[in-house]
Amino acid sequence: MGVQKEPGQKGVSWSNIAVGAIMNMVTTLGQPLEVVKTQMAANRSQTMVQALQSVWARGGFLGFFQGLIPWAWIEASTKGGVLLFTASEIETATAAMGINPAAAGLLGGMGGGIAQSYATMGFTTSMKTAEITRHKQAAAGVKPPSTWALFFEIFRKEGIRGVNKGVNAVAVRQCTNWGSRIGFTRFTESSIRKVRGKEEGQSLGVLDKMFSSSVGGALATWNQPIEVIRVEMQNMSKEATASANRPAKLTIFNTFGYIYKENGIKGLYRGVTPRIGLGIWQTICMVSFADYVKDWVKGNQKKI
Repeated sequence: MGVQKEPGQKGVSWSNIAVGAIMNMVTTLGQPLEVVKTQMAANRSQTMVQALQSVWARGGFLGFFQGLIPWAWIEASTKGGVLLFTASEIETATAAMGINPAAAGLLGGMGGGIAQSYATMGFTTSMKTAEITRHKQAAAGVKPPSTWALFFEIFRKEGIRGVNKGVNAVAVRQCTNWGSRIGFTRFTESSIRKVRGKEEGQSLGVLDKMFSSSVGGALATWNQPIEVIRVEMQNMSKEATASANRPAKLTIFNTFGYIYKENGIKGLYRGVTPRIGLGIWQTICMVSFADYVKDWVKGNQKKI
């Protein structure tokens, strides 16, 4: 994901903010996987089939796009720019120090993930999860408030902390997410170059880049427990809020203990299957495709 700068080129690449925002908007096409993943993480006794049935029952085809507008779009258009800009600059700087591509990608992804979490993702992930988990109100015959009404209601009651609930868990997730995704991707790219007899830095074909990103996206789901913890911390379903065993004030550690006590080790990995698909799609967009877009932008900047 690092920007391939020309020898002697100085300064930061501000265009990565726009590239990141555009490419991350493309990743929102994977919203159905996001919804199913969240449904399973919030309702840990459900199988994949039951989760799909639940999503369909509450909204049909459109149920698979809950939380997309406006929260996923707001999140994607902001976090993508922050991620790509921060990760690219860190990856480029560390690679220039002689650090190998996999380690540089790991550091860049970790830094970018943390930056995007605290800059934009706290309230958007919280509100997306609220949209996906609060549907039981409507089932009980009570008309649920609009998504904006819910946002202002939470803000009025709990302030900025309320709408940023679970942001620390989001930061841990994104740090490990993008550190792993980019690190594994760069390691796979380097391995392919060695097998093909190419020097480090030589370009790879589209299929090789996509394969590398697929490996990175899939392997990065090792951190699924923190994703389940994040979802539970932001869960607004009646079953969750009414549970007598659920801690009144959720932290990463007591939420982990609650999930493990209630659902065991399997509960911490609920939703990992759709998340693998989502991780592959997001990594292909934000690493492989983004590399090509950045090269195209760089090429056009030279002509100006």
